Order: sequence, then C-alpha cells, then structure tokens
Amino acid sequence: MKNVKMTVTGDHLLIDIDLREHGDVSKSGKSIIIASTEGNKDVPGAPGVKIGMNIYKPKE
Repeated sequence: MKNVKMTVTGDHLLIDIDLREHGDVSKSGKSIIIASTEGNKDVPGAPGVKIGMNIYKPKE
C-alpha cells in the first residue's frame, strides 16, 4: 500500500492518508496518485473484510 494506514477500533475502520504526499503519475498520465491500496487488501483486525481504494487528483 502507498500512503495508507488503516486501524480498526471497535466497529470502525479508520483510514489515515497524508493528502500533502504526491506519488506517481497514473498509467493514463492524467492523474497524480496520492494514496492507493494497490488492489484489494485485507482489513487488519476485521476477518473477511477487504478494501480497494485509490485517492488521486488531476495532473496540473
């Protein structure tokens, strides 16, 4: 995962992403990837639960 921290507290999944961080340019070249799970991943502490997420912004 890139720039994604997950924590399960009780029945809540907390996702921490630093929005100031800028990663790679997307494959299409149209966006800057800020954070990604890089596919579907298991949620730690939540058996059977998965997450798939991409956070991006348009390339300037």
